[in-house]
Amino acid sequence: MGEQVKELLNWARQRKVLASVFVAFTLAVGILIGSVVSGRVSAMKSFAFPGTSATALTVPDPIPSSSSFAAIVNKVEPAVVNIATTQVLERRQSKKRRAQPYDQDDPMQDFFDRFFDGRQNTPPQAERSLGSGVIVDKRGYILTNNHVVEQATKIQVQLNGDTTRYTAKVVGVDEDTDLAVIKIDANKELPIAKLGNSDGVQVGDWVLAIGSPFGLQATVTAGIISAKDRGGIGQQFQRFLQTDAAINPGNSGGPLVDLAGEVIGINTAIITGSRGYEGVGFALPSTTAINVYDQIIKQGRVTRGSIGVSFQEELGTNPITLKSLGAPYGVAIEGVQPGSPAEKAGLKGGDVITSVNGRPVKTGNDLVNPIAQAPIGSKIKIEYVRQNQKGEPEKREAAAVVEDRARVFPNVAGRMGDQPGEAAPSEFGLHVEELTPERGHRVGVEGQKGVLVTEVDPASFAEDLGFGRGDVIAEINREQVNSVSDYRKAVSRLKQGQDVVFKVLRRQDSDRILTLYLSGKVPADNQQ
Repeated sequence: MGEQVKELLNWARQRKVLASVFVAFTLAVGILIGSVVSGRVSAMKSFAFPGTSATALTVPDPIPSSSSFAAIVNKVEPAVVNIATTQVLERRQSKKRRAQPYDQDDPMQDFFDRFFDGRQNTPPQAERSLGSGVIVDKRGYILTNNHVVEQATKIQVQLNGDTTRYTAKVVGVDEDTDLAVIKIDANKELPIAKLGNSDGVQVGDWVLAIGSPFGLQATVTAGIISAKDRGGIGQQFQRFLQTDAAINPGNSGGPLVDLAGEVIGINTAIITGSRGYEGVGFALPSTTAINVYDQIIKQGRVTRGSIGVSFQEELGTNPITLKSLGAPYGVAIEGVQPGSPAEKAGLKGGDVITSVNGRPVKTGNDLVNPIAQAPIGSKIKIEYVRQNQKGEPEKREAAAVVEDRARVFPNVAGRMGDQPGEAAPSEFGLHVEELTPERGHRVGVEGQKGVLVTEVDPASFAEDLGFGRGDVIAEINREQVNSVSDYRKAVSRLKQGQDVVFKVLRRQDSDRILTLYLSGKVPADNQQ
């Protein structure tokens, strides 16, 4: 027992010694590390930067760049506003799919559509859109696009550099040019932009587009005028300035500005496959905007004169068509509106108008503009060419009283539906059949003579010329066509490369029958 006690005491002493040695070793290591670190810190503290011979930089006084657009932007930008509109859309109560703004591909929305189908009192939804505008009168009159404010239940305008939103009211709109005038009451004089004369703009001129693309207010982009008098993009009275200045959704209604700081266009449209900028934008010329603005603020609407003639730009001014009708230049008219001033003056489809009020007519604009701008009730003098019974051209004159275009061409409905026809051998990609009284009644061309076009082959010569199903071919190169046999004989006499003119009758809205002259050069072997 005593020996066991001694062994335990010895083991305890040894353990205590080992613990003491470990503690001492740990303290020694800690002291050594502290000394090294302390030495390094002291060394760092004692290190002194030797300095350099370099000269310190200083911020210079601001100097405007001589090639900057800043002065122009500073002049115009204060008059450019951001326009936010709200349109309240009623949700449909039936089983039909809902219109925007609902996501038609949203499975959860589709679930709610079916689960709550037929329930009443569904709340209306608000659709919001952004656009731009330019202040042209210090009392708060703003020019913008009609499509920016169209059908809006609420219009809010935000000035440049101002967080206040002003509620605007519509003064008037012009759907034909897509322009609108709105007004805000800011209780103060507002900065304005000056509208210049777009007639002096040349292709290649520098221009700036200012607006709120994607809601980013006061955004400026630069480019050049790519083309002038660009038609075929929108409606009849829209002839655009084309530019490569970046125009995106939200720029609509904003100004296109020249280097004199004057507004020479209202940005309106783009051509794009991605819903964004691709280098082709369009602005309505300031001369058009001024005319529309002045009429709206004076009478609340825009009136345009008309005499009731219709034509297609490409077909009506085609040199081959004009040559066949015996006119050196002019616009060949398709038809005349029943009861219109043109009909009262004796004009007919197939006549070629060569001058209006003594001014030559060589383009569609030369015909439309002087009549559209003439005061309602005034008389205009028209010179035209008509073929007589022998097919010889005769120069004639007429006087017509200008009427309001809205009365001459009221909105009408009704179109000719597709008509079945028997298959026939193709010439130029055309399939024709006899125009019997029954078929004439069916397609709305009773009492006419010719052959009925029942089909037009895709990518054919006929399709390129503009033929459509239901057309009636009445003449080929002034040769009367009364039957399929006549048609075959006339076609067989045509040679490759020869000019060919088809006189075509086409039923239009309101049961009108228009006379078209479709012309071109005969392709190889009279086929596709």
